[in-house]
Amino acid sequence: MALIPVADDVLATIVTTLEMPRKPPLRPMPTSRLRLLRWERPTLEGYRALFARVGSRWLWFSRLAMDDAALAAILADPGIAVHAVVDPAGIEVGMLELDLRRAGACEISYFGLIPELAGQGHGRWLMAETLARAWTRGVERVWLHTCTLDHPNALGFYRAQGFVATRRTIETFPDPRATGMLPADVAPQIPFLGGRR
Repeated sequence: MALIPVADDVLATIVTTLEMPRKPPLRPMPTSRLRLLRWERPTLEGYRALFARVGSRWLWFSRLAMDDAALAAILADPGIAVHAVVDPAGIEVGMLELDLRRAGACEISYFGLIPELAGQGHGRWLMAETLARAWTRGVERVWLHTCTLDHPNALGFYRAQGFVATRRTIETFPDPRATGMLPADVAPQIPFLGGRR
């Protein structure tokens, strides 16, 4: 067994790719006070704000680091479907992004709720809504990935929904807290060694 050193300003995570190779049988839809709305042409600022609210605790940063033109191209692509989860007051409290750009496949690119909603059953509801949208005509495989920086129950949750792990990889990247992309105090469960700004 080898331990590989990682610089203080770099993070390493194990990424697990999971897939659902066939459409699951119909089940009753879980109930929730939340709603999932297609977000047609979100503004870059609005998209990034929701992305950060949902994902900062888990160090989501990729779309925050992306330049405006690249992000605008993704959001305008007809093969990308962005949805906002809204509460009864109309406040955006979660997001779903589906990537249908590859024939026969749907990637669940981003799936999450604000941390305050964890453990209340809304994740099962959101996954049921997600699968209803992902399994469109011609889709033969729905897939996603999670990593060891995500919620500790994420991998078990996806498996309980019918996903099967197919691959593991190790990803390293500059800690977004060290680069200033995210505040140094987010994700307190992940040790921050990369210098104090």
